[in-house]
Amino acid sequence: MMNAVILKMGGSVLAKLPDSFYKMVAGLKESGICEPVIVHGGGPEINQTLEKFGVKSSFVDGLRVTTDEVLDVAEMVMSGSINKNITIKLQKAGVLACGISGVDCSLLKAEPVDPKGSLGHVGQVTDVNKDWLKLIIDNGGIPVISPIGMDASGQRYNINGDMAAAAIAESLKGKLIFISDVPGVISTFNGKKTVLTKLTKQQIEEMIASGTIYGGMIPKVRSAINALDGGVQESVILNGLIPTDLEDYIEGKEVGSKVIMEEVHHV
Repeated sequence: MMNAVILKMGGSVLAKLPDSFYKMVAGLKESGICEPVIVHGGGPEINQTLEKFGVKSSFVDGLRVTTDEVLDVAEMVMSGSINKNITIKLQKAGVLACGISGVDCSLLKAEPVDPKGSLGHVGQVTDVNKDWLKLIIDNGGIPVISPIGMDASGQRYNINGDMAAAAIAESLKGKLIFISDVPGVISTFNGKKTVLTKLTKQQIEEMIASGTIYGGMIPKVRSAINALDGGVQESVILNGLIPTDLEDYIEGKEVGSKVIMEEVHHV
């Protein structure tokens, strides 16, 4: 059985990741410890390019309203420069990488998140063509995936990277790792900051309500929970700026914030 590990790398962390991170991922592949699959975002770079072209965009509940113009820019940035940049960094680290988007080989089949059209071309994944991912993996490559999907009519969709990563992790029955620029979900006890090593769905909702979990961490923890609902083995939030955290996690050490369905209490 394939030991797939899906690494979701958000646009904000991509610019900060050191070369040692890519060397670590390459090492995991080469050693056969696991089969890495990368799914990336591109928010900050998309924002800059939209601004450059004078294209306005807005957000509803964290999802970018995607008009035809916004979709063209999102695809150009994510499937173009960002996707190839990651592919190049992995190959510099000594491993084969194949940069593709969800459009290629109908990798991510999609439908609109809102059929009424209030979000424009924002999609959700209906099916993953895992045979093509396995083809790349079995031939020694690491798939690097841009989250643009397509329906049967050829309409393209901008898919939230966290949602795309969760769907791919479900299809490969793998582990889902959110690569962040923080060591996990942090809480303050008696004035001292602590990384929470385990979080249940109930704890997450309580911490969002109290404001302990806020901003960009909210979609991460919610996607982690949703992925577990869909059959993903495990979800965790790790710090990509300390590459050894990734190796430590793969080796079973306690690192980052693991998201679990609920605590099992033995009587």
